[in-house]
Formats: sequence, structure tokens, C-alpha cells
Amino acid sequence: MTMNKALVIGNVGNDPEMRYTPNGNPVTSFNVATNRRYTTAEGEQREETEWFRVNAWNRLAETCNQYVTKGMKVYVEGRLTSSPYISRDGEPRAGNEISAIDVRFLDRPERSGAGPGEFAGPGATTSTPPGADTGGGDVEDLPW
Repeated sequence: MTMNKALVIGNVGNDPEMRYTPNGNPVTSFNVATNRRYTTAEGEQREETEWFRVNAWNRLAETCNQYVTKGMKVYVEGRLTSSPYISRDGEPRAGNEISAIDVRFLDRPERSGAGPGEFAGPGATTSTPPGADTGGGDVEDLPW
């Protein structure tokens, strides 16, 4: 048995772009950045940023196109592939791509009024419809 599964939590680097395959299937693409902070052997603080190109398909593509915005924190799960390309300076490189099967919104989408985690999962279904009153108030009102 083999498995190829990527889990990434990071910040969206651009607004999504939706296009259609020749068969009419929607695909939405956006970039996600992850950061790692560490200290070198010399005691110097460093930060590395790793970029992932995310491709969401069909209903998940439509949902991501509608609710994902630049700067938003997301959880992405899917299959990892590398995509070769030639850099601006003419050097061959490879980029990380994730074919998403699940995208969860960890920040409140600016365009929707939806809460964290809503409109997530395969097929982008949720038990809470957009704009529904869930009875929850502000987090500051919680007793703990």
C-alpha cells in the first residue's frame, strides 16, 4: 500500500482564480504559504517560507472561489505533486502543488459572513447554511 497525502495550514497568498476544463469542470487555484522559524547554530533567528499551489475541483472549486481571500488562514488536505518550471533567471525549478480534497477556512471569510470552519470538506457541504443564525454571540461573551 502507498499513500500520498499532504496537510497544510497556512495563509493564502493571492485571491483565487477559477477556470473551467474543456469538459466544463471548474477548477480554482490559489497559493498558500507556510512559515517555519528556527535558530541557527550561531544563534541567529531565521524564517523560511514554503509556498504551495492549491487546485480545488468541482463544487469545492466553486466554494473556494467564492469564500477564499488573500491573507486568510486555511487548512488544505490533498494529494501532493511537484510541478517543474523554468524560473525568471532561466534555472529549472519545481513547485509544490496540492490537488485539494478538503479546504477548511480557519479565519472568517470577508465576503461571506461565515464562521471559521464553515463551508469546508469534500464537496464543500456544511450543516450550517450561509447567513444562518446559529445562536452564538461574540466569543468575548463566553463564560470561560
